[in-house]
Amino acid sequence: MFNIKDQNNPDFRRKILLGQIKPERLLTMTTQEMASDHRQKENQQIKEKAMYECELGAAPKATTDQFKCSRCRQRKCTYYQMQTRSADEPMTTYVTCVNCNNHWKFC
Repeated sequence: MFNIKDQNNPDFRRKILLGQIKPERLLTMTTQEMASDHRQKENQQIKEKAMYECELGAAPKATTDQFKCSRCRQRKCTYYQMQTRSADEPMTTYVTCVNCNNHWKFC
């Protein structure tokens, strides 16, 4: 009922009224399926960010002022290094700005 009455989700109510979603289907729908398109996009972005952070693992991060963020010009950054290419190549350094959460990498 909450999702049907939600003012931010008029498309869901419209789909029910037009018969695009059968009343029987409402009983088995998840909250993600009932969410508005905007909310579904937000949820997808949250999932992608969580997957990105999960794939990186729990690599130790060091804090430094050695790097300067190109977005906010601050020098408060964390970084870690990972061997992403062959052994005779230099390690890749991943840097994250603590202030604006900007990410970049270099070799």
